[in-house]
Amino acid sequence: QVQLVESGPGLVKASQTLSLTCTVSGASLTIANSYYHWTRTPPGKQMEWVGGISSSGEPYYSPSLKSRTSISRDTSKNQFTLQLRSVTPEDTAVYYCARSPTATMPSADDYWGQGKQVTVSS
Repeated sequence: QVQLVESGPGLVKASQTLSLTCTVSGASLTIANSYYHWTRTPPGKQMEWVGGISSSGEPYYSPSLKSRTSISRDTSKNQFTLQLRSVTPEDTAVYYCARSPTATMPSADDYWGQGKQVTVSS
């Protein structure tokens, strides 16, 4: 069974870099036609897709966050990482990692982590 677990600091200061790691078990990051995503849900708002990385290692980003976002992976640890630079309190959200068969926003039927609350302090 595929499992995903988010980890990283729960509190980040404004202007710094938010870094989260998703550890995947039960499936290799390199399996063909699999995509690994980051999404977030700010308080009182709808879930937003942040970006992801394909099984071949190609990252892709939401246009609205692209200038501040980097997604990478470590296949030896079966982990992928989100870095969001120059954060502001508006980046406060619950961040989720997910696995899906497509490059688009994952659905409820896909595999999801439990979520990680990240608060940006001003």
